[in-house]
Amino acid sequence: MSPANNTATDANGVPIAISPNRFVSSHAVPITDAGYGFGTLAIHAGASPDPATGAVIPPLSLSTTFKQRAVGDFVYEYSRSDNPNRANLEAAIAALEHAKHGFAFSSGSATTATVLNTLQPGSHVISVNDVYGGTHRYLNKVAGSLGIETTFVDLANVDNLRDVVRENTRLVWIETPTNPTLRLVDITAVSDIAHEAGLFVVVDNTFLSPYFQNPLDLGADLVVHSATKYINGHSDVVMGVAATNNDALASKMRFLQNAIGAVPSPFDCYQAQRGIKTLHLRMRQHAINAQRVAEFLEGSEYVDSVVYPGLESHPQHELAKRQMRGFGGMVSFRIKGNTHTADRFLQRTRLFTLAESLGGVESLAELPARMTHAGLAPEERNELGITENLIRLSVG
Repeated sequence: MSPANNTATDANGVPIAISPNRFVSSHAVPITDAGYGFGTLAIHAGASPDPATGAVIPPLSLSTTFKQRAVGDFVYEYSRSDNPNRANLEAAIAALEHAKHGFAFSSGSATTATVLNTLQPGSHVISVNDVYGGTHRYLNKVAGSLGIETTFVDLANVDNLRDVVRENTRLVWIETPTNPTLRLVDITAVSDIAHEAGLFVVVDNTFLSPYFQNPLDLGADLVVHSATKYINGHSDVVMGVAATNNDALASKMRFLQNAIGAVPSPFDCYQAQRGIKTLHLRMRQHAINAQRVAEFLEGSEYVDSVVYPGLESHPQHELAKRQMRGFGGMVSFRIKGNTHTADRFLQRTRLFTLAESLGGVESLAELPARMTHAGLAPEERNELGITENLIRLSVG
């Protein structure tokens, strides 16, 4: 793609938004040409050749501390505060999410905890009800001890948001598509309502990655990922990342990143940035394969229903086409029968491995009601449609 051309398409002809890398780092030389496409940014953002040796791939820096030229005169001080590999990764994340500021953490859950620590005690959070089990656990069982109260609400109907906003509400947490029922939330509509009330909007973009969706461009204030999933993409790193264009919020996040210290190791940052370089290629194939699997399952006599945004049968298919540039690699379906039927299916798959997590190059299958979302009360799972026969597939 020519740098002068600001429009590109993926292998399926789906348009890909092109945006400049506006991230400015004191350590990594940013790509600033507005014409570069997603793949070029994925490969080059935060990955300038090493000035000391000329190494094309920036080296792994395992040092925990760094020599200062004089007292207080340094490039890096201490690896918890900053590290060359983390700075490079954060530059890449910022570029791909069209952000000024990027952050990396030791896990997706650590990212969630850090975001919520930006709030004062007595704050109220509104979260989409169909949210990742770990996020629900933190909001429901940990945030309360910080003096933060959470209301879970169905945001498929954005008007529900107006009904639960309080005087002390500070933040709206969105996940779209949701895990595991793949419901969608209209990011722009929620952001408009939230901003009218002076609220911040956080979007968990794990299921789609920056390749298929950029929440900041749709009005969100902060985007987060479990980088363990698609961003790293090889099931060998546990990590979380975040990105924002809000300078004040970024300042809080940077302070808490250092103060709490839930940072990833240099090696994990090195691995994750290597994974990012093929993110665009992997996501294209994930989506192609997931579409084929979803269509196959929809035609099977052994399946009650299939949930995939790329199917016309998905109730929010039109929103998916408007908000997303591709439909992702996650498919959920309800097998005919009960939990025992689901068990037999999961034990007899060949290429799909029975395991939690998602987003790797391999294919995984799991039973959310008894695995990733077992921590929810049975009545909560039933209300969300996380039935005993609902199987979630991460299509590799």
